[in-house]
Amino acid sequence: MPPLLILVIVVVILALAFDYSNGFHDAANSIATVVATRVLKPYQAVAWAAFCNFIAAFVFEPEVAKTIGKGTVDPTAVDAYVILACLVGAIGWNITTWYLGLPTSSSHALIGGLVGAAVVKAGWEVVKWEGLRRTLTFIIVAPLLGLTLGLVLMTAASWLFYNAQPGPANKWARRVQLLSSGLYSVGHGLNDAQKTMGIIAVLLVSMRSQVAELQNAPAWLMPPSDLERIPVWIILSAHAAIALGTLSGGWRIVKTMGMRITELQPLGGVCAETGGAITLFLASRLGIPVSTTHTITGAIVGVGASRRLSAVRWGVAAHIVWAWVLTIPAAALLSAITYISVGVFWRQLPLAQQTGLGVVVALALVYWFFAWARSVATTQNAH
Repeated sequence: MPPLLILVIVVVILALAFDYSNGFHDAANSIATVVATRVLKPYQAVAWAAFCNFIAAFVFEPEVAKTIGKGTVDPTAVDAYVILACLVGAIGWNITTWYLGLPTSSSHALIGGLVGAAVVKAGWEVVKWEGLRRTLTFIIVAPLLGLTLGLVLMTAASWLFYNAQPGPANKWARRVQLLSSGLYSVGHGLNDAQKTMGIIAVLLVSMRSQVAELQNAPAWLMPPSDLERIPVWIILSAHAAIALGTLSGGWRIVKTMGMRITELQPLGGVCAETGGAITLFLASRLGIPVSTTHTITGAIVGVGASRRLSAVRWGVAAHIVWAWVLTIPAAALLSAITYISVGVFWRQLPLAQQTGLGVVVALALVYWFFAWARSVATTQNAH
């Protein structure tokens, strides 16, 4: 098998690994409210969220995937080394913030990684500023829209149930929250899984001219050069990866999202999830990659602020916002360093040395995976 084809396969697997890490990193977005309100037990919540993550594959056309594939950087500047560096930078930032318990955006980490590697390779002119501007704008718009919808929905619900007895109202809200949490999880899978689809699609298109096997690949395997169609196998594998990641949980971040920002009751959970879901469906329909983390955080803050401003722990929210601000530049920096290491120096090594170094890195990644799995199990048992 040609070395370049092996590299492409490895990068595709790494992209799905990122999608998996996206699932466990952002699992809190889907289940924090439903766990915090005790509507579902944690293992029930993650199973429900994972199922909804997967069925999102059958909802909308993958407009977000097209934006990632051709609307962030010029596809002609992309190759396997750029995508590899992009993924390493994004995963590195995800792991760092997961360890610190910060609900940052996997989506913006991916975008930052892609821009960082592409700029190091070909300069700032390869950045598609219009597409990047839309993404950066929605860093502000998505949480504000989530906040507004959470505030409006919670205010309306409070008036609607003003004279209702707390017991029946909470019983009704608990039932509805199953639907609202499911809708939010569909939105999570819909927007986030598509980003990995776009990365895999642009990788295959960019490497087609260099790998003979890709030139002769059947139509169902390869996306077209204009990236207007995403093959079904890419769609299903991306959604399966993010669903499996969600099943792994993310309890450090669940604690921050569901318990530290504000105290949630079932009715508040319904309003936060519904506001977040509406925002995600709208952005996905418009083809805008947004952060599910930013969206649900804004919605939770809006629900808390509907009672009184002091109900929101603004110090925690401000701590989270700082992590948002740092995500794109931090992931871009990690990606740039990785591209210089791999895309420049590694390619200058003889094939035998490349193989040996690759084996060492693979063993290190396997060790990291098992260490991370033990950490997740320990954290879950602690809760």
